[in-house]
Amino acid sequence: MGGQHSTREQPTVVCFGETMGMFTPTSSVPLNTATGFTLGTGGAESNVAMHLAELGHAVAWASAVGTDPVGTKIIDALGAAGVDTRWVGRSADAPTGLYLKEPDTGSGAHVFYYRQGSAASTLKIADAAGWPLAGARWIHTTGITPALSGTCSALVEHVLDHAAEWGASVSFDINFRPGIWSVQDAAPRLLALAQKATVVLVGLDEAATLWGCVTADDVRALLPRLPYLVVKDSSIDATEFALAADGTDTVTVVPARKVDVVEPVGAGDAFAAGYLSSLLAAETSAERLERGHSRAAWALGSRQDFRPGLGQRMSADEPSATEIHDRTLELRREPA
Repeated sequence: MGGQHSTREQPTVVCFGETMGMFTPTSSVPLNTATGFTLGTGGAESNVAMHLAELGHAVAWASAVGTDPVGTKIIDALGAAGVDTRWVGRSADAPTGLYLKEPDTGSGAHVFYYRQGSAASTLKIADAAGWPLAGARWIHTTGITPALSGTCSALVEHVLDHAAEWGASVSFDINFRPGIWSVQDAAPRLLALAQKATVVLVGLDEAATLWGCVTADDVRALLPRLPYLVVKDSSIDATEFALAADGTDTVTVVPARKVDVVEPVGAGDAFAAGYLSSLLAAETSAERLERGHSRAAWALGSRQDFRPGLGQRMSADEPSATEIHDRTLELRREPA
């Protein structure tokens, strides 16, 4: 059974992956001393979806949750944020995933997952047949999804392999989560999946952990044929490598904004949404990175995974995504 049904337009962007119920202490104390908690929602792909909806895009989130109240809360929260949830399945046989988030009390924020056997972990290739992928211009997912189960890993690969046939481009945020799989398992799998995407976003720290990269150029050497590669170096800068039709790179570096960090969780998703929105609007490389930094800076000022309130009117019509897709196909036709 799907989520909310409506007469909405066909989504131009589809994000897919797991969203969980998120328990956080009501005050900034360690989990073991907390006595009060709030229940929110948290998921990388749905965070991106909510940001994109706030930016004016017609965006859907496709996934699965349990028939429990937490699943209902997630669907309601995304719907209220303007995300189309018609393609969220409800499972009576598997629960919605949960996680606990411990505030930064001096050693950084920490998360503890309870997601094994969750409804989202049962997602498989067959589920994608019911999603509006063929009508979308853009698909977004992350490296979290293939870590959830073998069927989820196969699903991500299937989408990456067939997106061009559906007329869509795909962004893949590496989002390595050491709490759900090892470096030994993640490094080769994430690299193989990343090579199939249109846009890859990765933190330099992640690339160092996974592949031993020291610089953004090292990451580009591993992924030389990607149309767009964005390497984020924490609070320093972000580098975009944009591949031209002649096989040469245009390299753009934009410094990160200097902000007071309340909590870093969710900033990467905000950056991804700002960057992708600008890319869909056919803005320049510098504008794309700047919009990413802008939303990330906004997210860094909150303990929420998704911080609303930074709405921006889209600067161009979304059909420009078709131009991006056409350019991608031309690049893919060139010999590797």
